[in-house]
Amino acid sequence: MGLETEKADVQLFMADDAYSHHSVVDYADPEKYVDSSQDRDPHQLNSHLKLGFEDLIAEPPTTHSFDKVWICSHALFEISKYVIYKFLTVFLAIPLAFIAGILFATLSCLHIWILMPFVKTCLMVLPSVQTIWKSVTDVVIGPLCTSVGRIFSSVSMQLSHD
Repeated sequence: MGLETEKADVQLFMADDAYSHHSVVDYADPEKYVDSSQDRDPHQLNSHLKLGFEDLIAEPPTTHSFDKVWICSHALFEISKYVIYKFLTVFLAIPLAFIAGILFATLSCLHIWILMPFVKTCLMVLPSVQTIWKSVTDVVIGPLCTSVGRIFSSVSMQLSHD
């Protein structure tokens, strides 16, 4: 009854030619344009999403379900993950890619044409502001702090324990 004696590796393999194509129009061969072996996450941005059934559901050795239940659960998990992901990408991938494109184009435009010129202007003006600020602190704030320091330096306190 335990999985120690019987291990089943459940995977879902679906070939593209296994589906019936309902359209009469002969579309271009997608393999000409998209390399299916291409790594779609070359910078490992979503490496944390590489989870399998065993990463989420784990039964300790003392509590095992029936082998058939475990195998069916694993198969159902893999199939539902595959089908739901494909279904959601059909409806969400293109609109979200469009929205992300608009968002990043807007942010890039704002960064290039507003933010960086503003930063460069500030960096260009800051040396003169620094000179003026140093003069103000040397002429006004420095003597004021020195005077206040001299006033309080003449104050003396003695504490006695009575």
